[in-house]
Amino acid sequence: MIDKKILHVVNISFVLPYYIGDQFEYSTLKGVKFYVACQASQHLRDFCYAKKIVSLELNILREISIINDIAAIIKLVKYIKSEEIDIIVAHTPKGGLIGMSAAYLAGVKKRIYFRHGLMFETSTGLKRFILKTAERLTGFLATQVVCVSPSVLEISNQQHLSSKEKNVILNKGTCNGIDALNKFNKSKVNDELVRNLKERYDISSKDRVIGFVGRLVNDKGINELLSAWKQLTKNTLNVKLLLIGPVEARDTISSELLAYITNTPNIIYTGMIDDLAPYYCLMDIFILPSHREGFPTVVLEASAMELPVLTTRATGCRDSIIDNETGFFIDLTPTDIVDKLNRYLENNSLAKKHGEYGRNFIIANFNQQRIWEEINSKIFGI
Repeated sequence: MIDKKILHVVNISFVLPYYIGDQFEYSTLKGVKFYVACQASQHLRDFCYAKKIVSLELNILREISIINDIAAIIKLVKYIKSEEIDIIVAHTPKGGLIGMSAAYLAGVKKRIYFRHGLMFETSTGLKRFILKTAERLTGFLATQVVCVSPSVLEISNQQHLSSKEKNVILNKGTCNGIDALNKFNKSKVNDELVRNLKERYDISSKDRVIGFVGRLVNDKGINELLSAWKQLTKNTLNVKLLLIGPVEARDTISSELLAYITNTPNIIYTGMIDDLAPYYCLMDIFILPSHREGFPTVVLEASAMELPVLTTRATGCRDSIIDNETGFFIDLTPTDIVDKLNRYLENNSLAKKHGEYGRNFIIANFNQQRIWEEINSKIFGI
């Protein structure tokens, strides 16, 4: 029996496994029928087929396009009314604006916006004004705003992005939690698979591997990381940098930097990887030198895999570790990054201890089923 019809609105299907993932199956058992509105792609079709979700292919562009955006809102309003959707959940700034506008115009009573990050933080001038105004409009149209980390909640309140009464957080943050018991659990990763990966990437028993997972863009601190890498490898042997993630056109790194990545022997670049767990097993240290985040899921995954973590005090990042217990905060300077890397490279027992504490931190605070239960009770009311 279907008790609720819930439509998730996103701009790209790539985010669905991270933002929602197995929530779909979990809540379906409670009488929810799910729909997804998103840009057309084979990934969207495959994902929705596997999860048994109804999909609406909707042209949601990242950039502002008034004619296209109005057309998307009109199409979405018609769909919401025809399917008699009960709850609209929108993600990302553009998906949020389109989804909340359509939900408001269609008269949907529960309009949920997941604030996954604050793009205006690293913007200036007119662009910053436009992005902040869009956040405020989306927050105004929503009936509830889920902030994915304590620092996103703090800034949302300080900047009046939506009324304090609307803003909520799930436990200590995140939008989906982490499967630390099964998926991100070192003891459950196939040893032969890890050995094969080490052979493929020429990682010897003497090598120490520093890992990064994320989009290779300026906001993720790739420039600062590679500057530090050049400095580190002047005096340190048997270290390799493992970079996992796509290169994107928006906020892209320079062609010179990309050439350096692909032509440097001690840098391993894999591109996009779907199953990350065995790749975390290749790493000794995890680093995310990001300028801004909502809540960095990759840090939670790395901690669950017992890796010590280096990250910044930027929004979202500062909520993802406990300084000097599960990792170290870094300044975005080559000197500080190298200093913190060397603390782990020169002290294996400290790296191991922080990794173990990190896993305990994740299990205690970011269990998936606890987050899903809170979403169902606090957000969906089921």
